[in-house]
Amino acid sequence: MSLKYAVLAALLEGEASGYELSKVFDVSLANFWPATPQQLYRELERLAEDGLIKARVVQQERRPNKRLFTLTETGRRELSGFAAEPPRRPAALRDEFLIKIQAMDGVDPEITRALFEERLSWARGKLARYERVRDRFLDGRTEERYLAEADRIGPYLTLLGGIALETETVRWCERALVILKRRAPLS
Repeated sequence: MSLKYAVLAALLEGEASGYELSKVFDVSLANFWPATPQQLYRELERLAEDGLIKARVVQQERRPNKRLFTLTETGRRELSGFAAEPPRRPAALRDEFLIKIQAMDGVDPEITRALFEERLSWARGKLARYERVRDRFLDGRTEERYLAEADRIGPYLTLLGGIALETETVRWCERALVILKRRAPLS
């Protein structure tokens, strides 16, 4: 998959500037499809050239003009076709942290514990952010009511996947820290 479909999917929420899209990527999509702002802007240009999105310029006073992007019908059809196809291959996890842990034997146990503490802190932070996003989605409603009333549930289902992933990462880190403490050399 290319960044193309992640950008098209982000535009399902409606018209957005490149800056707004980069914030969407930071908050939600970056966890499964990261992109730098430069990559995002280049992709927006390509999508506009291919007729999958259109751009309009908004004049601003005391600020540079901004471009707002929307999906075209061609873009919606292309995205729908992509969404209907099974993935070409299962997800592949590439995580430098896991390689470090695989190679941890022989490394100072305090360094390994510190790595797990850092990953645990990061996962807790992401989980808290996801929970805040979930609260905004629900806006005081039960999940059942939200799902019955929402126009789109894809972003919510994706969010639930992120919550599950980070919840499991927290559990794994906590368990690993217990194991590392148990294996600590006796003084």
